[in-house]
Amino acid sequence: MSEWMPLEGQPARDEVILVTGISGSGKSVALHALEDSGFFCVDNLPPELLRDFIRLEHERFAHRIAAAVDVRTAGSLPHLLPLIDELRREGVQVRSIFLDASTDALLRRFSESRRPHPLSAIPTGSDPARALVEAIELERQLLADLREVSTVIDTSQLRPSLLRGWIRAMVGARQSQLTVVFESFAYKNGVPLDADFVFDVRVLPNPYYLRELRPLSGRDAPVAAYLERQPETTTMVGQIESFLNHWLQAFEDDQRSYLTVCVGCTGGQHRSVYVVETLARRFEGRQATLVRHRELESRSG
Repeated sequence: MSEWMPLEGQPARDEVILVTGISGSGKSVALHALEDSGFFCVDNLPPELLRDFIRLEHERFAHRIAAAVDVRTAGSLPHLLPLIDELRREGVQVRSIFLDASTDALLRRFSESRRPHPLSAIPTGSDPARALVEAIELERQLLADLREVSTVIDTSQLRPSLLRGWIRAMVGARQSQLTVVFESFAYKNGVPLDADFVFDVRVLPNPYYLRELRPLSGRDAPVAAYLERQPETTTMVGQIESFLNHWLQAFEDDQRSYLTVCVGCTGGQHRSVYVVETLARRFEGRQATLVRHRELESRSG
């Protein structure tokens, strides 16, 4: 297989996004979002063809390429991680985005779409639901190593429109440094699967119990003013900031592209939203940051 090399007179910085993850987690939606963002996209590309594909599109002056790689090419997956390392050493900027979702969410999606799982082989007389769960768990095992080195997005609670927005925000973020993703969420809807750090702010006074603040969110000035008057809030935010300041350089030295910091409260509307907004403001001047509010954005999407 021919080795990729930058063409004379062309920039060495090529961007390749690998979209992978669990079947039913939204890879097609993500690939369409990348196409809308100016990427040349291909679905279900065998890993053995990735290098030649990059070279071919480079010669056509396509410097933003996206490829979906999943369990349909399971026999080739062991070759993918060494290939990613090789491409990065050759000057190709490779980012791997892994889409995941809870098993319950995946079961619901497969039931609604009536599409078979790519690993499902249902013996006569067996329970189709059990066979589907077993296929999902087998897929998780096969993709575990790839998930470990990828940026994970939990799509369990995301509408397609929201996932498209998150993908566009990710590829639009500055690279060559660590990007910190601050995400608020509601514990009642589950902890995000993509969390690197989780901070529980349910111990802070809850604006929900004040009638005038209940319909507002943590992005609104009256809620922010209320929380800022609480000593516990100042202490909590300061300690989270101090913790992250201590460890961010270590994650950057480890060649991480993204670090997802999730902050949760009961409803994902007031306290967690305020803390995420506050942390993002404190870090945005010295660190690439992205802000997500899972519950707020899901309701408005």
